[in-house]
Amino acid sequence: MMTNDEKSKLSRKGLDVRLPEMDVFPNLFPGYRVTLSVPEYTSLCPKTGQPDFGTLTLAYVPGRWCVELKSFKLYIHAYRNVGISYENAVNRVLRDFVRACRPKWACLKGEFTPRGGIRSVVEAESGRRPKGFTRRSEVL
Repeated sequence: MMTNDEKSKLSRKGLDVRLPEMDVFPNLFPGYRVTLSVPEYTSLCPKTGQPDFGTLTLAYVPGRWCVELKSFKLYIHAYRNVGISYENAVNRVLRDFVRACRPKWACLKGEFTPRGGIRSVVEAESGRRPKGFTRRSEVL
């Protein structure tokens, strides 16, 4: 059995790994939404080291900045060799994206392939939800 200290270290795995920075460019228009889909997300299970696969969908309303797509792709692909849980991955990607772009609002949904017969969907949100959307399911 794992000790509480070992469980704590495992639960934080992948949160402090150095990843490429996301580049941004100035947003020239107000009041629109951008949706990015990454159908080939992959990382490693922090406990077993086996590969995990999923689709990440990021929706955001830009503030002053938009994310540059090539840098976003390189950032996401860097997870390939990172041991990280689904929950940590979704929350870290959103955290790093918000730090880089400072959007008015952002929502990230991770849909992961079944492991042990269980399919996982993890969602995280930052900022003020756009008008007209009352539930996350209407956003993504």
